[in-house]
Amino acid sequence: MRHARTGKKLGRDSAHRKALYSNLAGALIEHGRIKTTVTKAKAVRPLAEQMITLGRRGDLHARRQATAVLRSRDVVHKLFAEVAPLFKDRPGGYTRIVKLGPRPGDSAEMAYLELVDEEYVAKEREARTPEPVAVAEPEPEAPDEAPEPTAEEVPDAESVSDTADSEPVEGS
Repeated sequence: MRHARTGKKLGRDSAHRKALYSNLAGALIEHGRIKTTVTKAKAVRPLAEQMITLGRRGDLHARRQATAVLRSRDVVHKLFAEVAPLFKDRPGGYTRIVKLGPRPGDSAEMAYLELVDEEYVAKEREARTPEPVAVAEPEPEAPDEAPEPTAEEVPDAESVSDTADSEPVEGS
């Protein structure tokens, strides 16, 4: 019996589970929103919120603790420089889980784990989304009636007959 044993095993040994949590929390901090299973989202949510709380503290010891968990200096820098200041006045509850429904392949319940700050999530999504390529629209075709040629465009009758009478020159 697993009485009073908190947390999910997720079918992984402890090292694999720790790496999974670290990678998911890092991806959440980096991108603002991740798509994962509901069970993984519920498992990694406390860790991600703890990392944001460390970022709010902002001291050297907190930075080293976050680096020990997240294992990426770039993600830790982004956490302390960009993400944590957004939540400086918020006393917890930095993430939300939005359920999406079953995954087509195996019917696993999927969800978005995202940061609550809408502006940050929108900015990160916009930064990742490539700009649409503008397709050149074809110019509308002229009506079937051709405009009447002006005097400059009408060829002389003599020059037309001269070119028609001459034989093409063959190359050697």
